[in-house]
Amino acid sequence: MVTNQVSGEAAAIRPEIFDERECSLGEGPLWHPQRETLYWVDILSRRLLGKGPDGVQAWELGEMPTAIGWVDRERLLVACESGLNLFDVESGQKQLLCTLEPDIPSNRSNDGRADPWGGFWIGTMSKNGEAGCGNLYRWYRGTLRKLVEGLSVPNGLCFDRRRNLGYYADSAENLIYRLALDPDTGWPSGAPEIFLDFREQGMIPDGAVLDVDGGLWTSLWDGARTVCYGPDGKERGALFAATPRTTCPAFGGPDYTDLYVTTAAVGVENAADTPTPAGVTLVFKNAVKGRPEPAVVLEGA
Repeated sequence: MVTNQVSGEAAAIRPEIFDERECSLGEGPLWHPQRETLYWVDILSRRLLGKGPDGVQAWELGEMPTAIGWVDRERLLVACESGLNLFDVESGQKQLLCTLEPDIPSNRSNDGRADPWGGFWIGTMSKNGEAGCGNLYRWYRGTLRKLVEGLSVPNGLCFDRRRNLGYYADSAENLIYRLALDPDTGWPSGAPEIFLDFREQGMIPDGAVLDVDGGLWTSLWDGARTVCYGPDGKERGALFAATPRTTCPAFGGPDYTDLYVTTAAVGVENAADTPTPAGVTLVFKNAVKGRPEPAVVLEGA
């Protein structure tokens, strides 16, 4: 039963395995509204994955892909460790749009998402996990601008156009931030403020997405669940996965009532022996109503 008055009933929705391929570090799921296909990445295996009407797909990219947006029917924006790229799903070719921190080779991209104004936000982090080395950027119609610096593991990028808000997490700090955005341009109009503080609980927020009512669903690394928080910061409910490292949620399906969740096998002992094998991609069907992801607008469009 779909309801956006999320409650403890959400816990009764059991996940199904959408794709059984084991991902070392599955992340960045994106439902392409024109192709009716879910795309996601396995960061450590340097693969872009897909599953939809065209069947099961996989592309080796030669560097770590970390986040995805869609441009049109044929092209994705794929954030890789060294830059943002256009990727043609028909030909399998990628074309560099812009580099990311070429002067900091020890950094790589991490989580990213398109915003409702046609921009694409992308975080960076140290490949070695050094604290405070990451930054947050917005790429907008050909221009890359730094927005926040000094982050450790930027994650959880998502946007509420109704309230002109953006959200992002610093997973290493156990915090989710909220950022006011200009309603006309999508650029920040104020300083970030803490929205959710998980430091006392020790919970690690990873990827996130918003439902139609502005509820923020964040997957918890080593938490085996994806939890919903309302715009007031109060917990509304959770969807539980029988595998520990849930990484990122995405809405999809014909009416956007399916919630897909990527997971990770890295660091999970006996990953194949967990109740749900670690690293598979899950779907909670008929769970809660989401929205289509906005397209990324290229320069001059």
